Amino acid sequence: MKTVLCYGDSLTWGYNAQTLSRHAYEDRWPSALQAGLGDGVRVIAEGLNGRTTIFDDYASGADRNGARTLPTILSTHSPLDLIIIMLGTNDLKPAICGRAHGSRQGMERLIDIVRGHDYPFDVAAPQILIVSPPALCETPNVDFAGVFEDGIGQSLKLSALYAQVAERMGCGFFDAGTVARADPTDGVHLDAANTRSIGEGLVAGVRSMLGL
Repeated sequence: MKTVLCYGDSLTWGYNAQTLSRHAYEDRWPSALQAGLGDGVRVIAEGLNGRTTIFDDYASGADRNGARTLPTILSTHSPLDLIIIMLGTNDLKPAICGRAHGSRQGMERLIDIVRGHDYPFDVAAPQILIVSPPALCETPNVDFAGVFEDGIGQSLKLSALYAQVAERMGCGFFDAGTVARADPTDGVHLDAANTRSIGEGLVAGVRSMLGL
């Protein structure tokens, strides 16, 4: 059986902006990916609200620094055949980083961690699929608009930057913005249909990378 790890933030966790709760299990994109791949593949969802690529954020009791928590998660779920990384949105908060190029550097660091990790029993490092998250959009929600101030323009740069990283570092790439749009309720998160669309859109590429 092949094993796929989905490493991300609230978009992977399944944050529902309309209800301020979590989407039903079947509506989260890792679940939709699992349904599309079938029983021969195990999909593990590792989403954390607010997770960044490499930056500290002390506004939560959980460690949101994706680079710091990744090694433990890699060992926990080893052996892995593929890791899908969809991060970068939270880097765009001005208090965190505020620039898409910072997310690009963060993604490069995560790739280095995956490839250089000390895996149990010396198993091989998994393949890597980079996913650029859907761009932010305008919202009447003053809290989210403030937290992500001037973030829309930066979010629109992520796809091209991540595609360049994927090509240069030999990773797979998928632009989630081609199948999903942010919910204007808060301008960041996804409704059920859009988050399912990401999982469904990833099926063909993941099958190819896994040789299925």
